[in-house]
Amino acid sequence: MFDTPVLSLDGIVDSLPAAEKARFERIYALTATVGELRVPETMQPWVEQQFGSLDAVTRQKIVRVTNKLTGEETLFSKLRASRPQDTGTVDVELAYSDATDFFSRPYDSTPEDVFGRVVGKHCVTASNVAKFDSFHGLLVFNDFNPLDFTRAQIIDYIDVAREWALKAHQTQPEAKYFALIWNCLWRAGASIGHGHAHVMLTGGRHYARIERLRRAAVSYRQDNGGNYFDDLFRCHQAVGCALKRDGVGIMAYLTPFKDKEVIIMADELSQSFKEKVYEVLACFRDKLGVASFNLGLVTPPLAPTEESWQDFPVMVRVVDRGNPHHRASDVGGMEVYAASVVSSDPIEITGELAKWLPEEVDNG
Repeated sequence: MFDTPVLSLDGIVDSLPAAEKARFERIYALTATVGELRVPETMQPWVEQQFGSLDAVTRQKIVRVTNKLTGEETLFSKLRASRPQDTGTVDVELAYSDATDFFSRPYDSTPEDVFGRVVGKHCVTASNVAKFDSFHGLLVFNDFNPLDFTRAQIIDYIDVAREWALKAHQTQPEAKYFALIWNCLWRAGASIGHGHAHVMLTGGRHYARIERLRRAAVSYRQDNGGNYFDDLFRCHQAVGCALKRDGVGIMAYLTPFKDKEVIIMADELSQSFKEKVYEVLACFRDKLGVASFNLGLVTPPLAPTEESWQDFPVMVRVVDRGNPHHRASDVGGMEVYAASVVSSDPIEITGELAKWLPEEVDNG
């Protein structure tokens, strides 16, 4: 049987102290099953070459984790990372994007918002020509290649996005719900190769998945008298999927949408938070080999609201979208209609993050 730490999650949870196990089970439901099959002799050489052994295939352990409050669910199947993949011609596509790069001339080739542009050291805003909300802008990066980011660039992108949101809010005070989305390269949904991110400010209520998360936190406090996000972090920490650096919580998420999803949380949009966003992205790129990702940043509303946002943190979620060379999408019918299927291991990812991010030094 193909083994990996997350496939032992059921045993890890069973061995937790009673209070920690009870907290985990308030948020998560967990089941483990084994799928069995027979491999015909004619297929055995290919199976051994592709998956390492017959035993890895004939008995496959699957761990299913469900967040009972948010409805998120993931099926962990390590073997699926070894499936055969077809590949494409990435270099040709990048060259074509570079030759038709409207974003290289943002002041001439992109519209601006009604309140003008926000200009940073490493990016400038534009108004999206094909909007999906009334305030929907772009951060156009100065550098073409979105993977050539530096610490200063990531911090600047976040700062410029925040300033854009405040200007949009001043223009229309009832718009107060902010989000930033970065689709890095076509594999993650980007239609233009030049580095850019989306910024949105909406009114009435936040976008549905964020609103669902807010409601889950409110319900958890009402039922259990505690902070959902604090307890979520403690659950991850208890099973080896979380660490804290400079007051910022970092979790390799137990119900990821797709592979290597990490959540970064803090009480405010601080310098330390922005630094940790860069460091996690650098680990993705330089250590974990991630070449395409989706990143989402959400903050509490910019102004008071009727509904409660108590406990809600500043949050970034970032998820690997797979090898840009692969033709097959990483998202299929299971993710669209049922639950996510993931081959990466959050316990192993946390181990890599812990080695990459320096430990806090106690000077006291």
